[in-house]
Amino acid sequence: MNRFKRVLAVMALGGVGTASWFVGSGLVKNVQFARAVEQVEVAREQLARAEDLAGVFRTVGKAVEPSVVYIRVTKKEQADDRISEMRRMFPDDELFRRFFPDRDGDGQPDMPEGHGEDGNVMQGQGSGVIVEADGSTGWIVTNNHVAGNADDIRVTLADGREIRNAKLVGADPKTDLAVIKIDADRLIAAKWGDSREMQKGDFVLAFGAPFGMVGSMTHGIVSGFNRQTGILGQFGYEDFLQTDCPINPGNSGGPLVNLKGEIIGINSAILTRNGAFQGVGFAIPSNQARSIYQSLKDSGRVTRGYLGVSIFDANKARELAEQMGITRDGVVVSEVRDAPALGKLEPADVITRINGKEIKTVQDLRTIVAQTAPGTETTFSVIRDGKEMDVKLKIAEQPDDLVASAGRARDRADRGGAAERTSAEKLGLTLTDPTDEVLGRYGVEGEKGAVVTRVAPDGPARAAGVRPGDVITRIGDREIRNADEALDALSKLGDAKGIGLHVASKEGKRFVFVPLTRGGR
Repeated sequence: MNRFKRVLAVMALGGVGTASWFVGSGLVKNVQFARAVEQVEVAREQLARAEDLAGVFRTVGKAVEPSVVYIRVTKKEQADDRISEMRRMFPDDELFRRFFPDRDGDGQPDMPEGHGEDGNVMQGQGSGVIVEADGSTGWIVTNNHVAGNADDIRVTLADGREIRNAKLVGADPKTDLAVIKIDADRLIAAKWGDSREMQKGDFVLAFGAPFGMVGSMTHGIVSGFNRQTGILGQFGYEDFLQTDCPINPGNSGGPLVNLKGEIIGINSAILTRNGAFQGVGFAIPSNQARSIYQSLKDSGRVTRGYLGVSIFDANKARELAEQMGITRDGVVVSEVRDAPALGKLEPADVITRINGKEIKTVQDLRTIVAQTAPGTETTFSVIRDGKEMDVKLKIAEQPDDLVASAGRARDRADRGGAAERTSAEKLGLTLTDPTDEVLGRYGVEGEKGAVVTRVAPDGPARAAGVRPGDVITRIGDREIRNADEALDALSKLGDAKGIGLHVASKEGKRFVFVPLTRGGR
């Protein structure tokens, strides 16, 4: 019915003569009423479609819920140490990821009573999803922070059965994923989806047991991609999918699904100031989770590629990009620490592509290298001294102890006694010439440059990682042989917002960018 006909219908229903419609404000009021009637009809049509969407949600629930499980674990560890660690990792206003429930509302995990003489047995809970079932065996994906290092795992299925002999197949702290195996029949596995097909604004639903409420389902939308939060540490592989779908303690390890009922993420973390959901949740993308699952299921561990470098984003240092003539996104090599990069790549190289695939961020490079099979010959396109070139090398296997070995604090303390000659106040450095005695003291024999003897604790060089014992061999594009040359180069910085330093130390050579103002990075 068009609008004109609806107006006539309203006139007839009103029981008034047509002549009165054209007198004074009566016409205006009745036209307004006709419009209101039309708006109500349109709204009802829209609500009918909304009811259709609710039907979709209900259907997704029926398709996914049989695959969702509730997980309870026991871990034997020192309770006081664990609580201290959690307080350190998750202070107020920090990214928060909780494993143990907090029913007291005190912001700290509850401790079970009467378990162990020393109180060192801890219990926790979380969620998981069956992703594969074969006869009387099933495999479940959950979070490492739920099941990793667990001594006893109990899985409750959607139909109420409790499986007490669940086994941890493997865990990967670097992605916060774990795989559990159970022996049971009548299992229904959920379907994997493609997280790359998701777009911002797409509806998603989260399943699990928030606060122990088994069988819960919430919905929201995808609100972001490629989030790096830092909760997995320096050596973690974060590529989180962000959602406003409510995720709370106990949802960890449960599936995030699309409207097809396919897994597009594994719920892992929330951003909060009070320990409860505040509108920002994170899930491990299904494409990453599926790959890790297969590796853990097949071998109990994850094999990753390894390059042996320290890196940072070129676009995070605009001044450096200008100095180096970088006109595109890329990743700057700050230090070559190990093979296979040793002897192939150099500090200050800017990596722009790997096997022709564009590299824009550190996360891009780390992900591609990690997913490359060890022994694969790989071509790195780099900018070195303003020139583009290709470097070929074979990717190595990432050491299992990478976190431990790379995380050791370097013995770089100022041992004193150096013959101080000059002070680079702008950087917060005290420099001296490379005499045999000074170089020997710091274990950098044979190097030429300006030797750093002291670093101001609040100076920009300290924040950038320069330490006593470092030898500055190049400032910008100028080679440095002694302290006087370093001071001369620094005096010509003018209003530069930052400077690139080539540095040698007993651990090797590296490239450091020192921002001189807040806008320098």
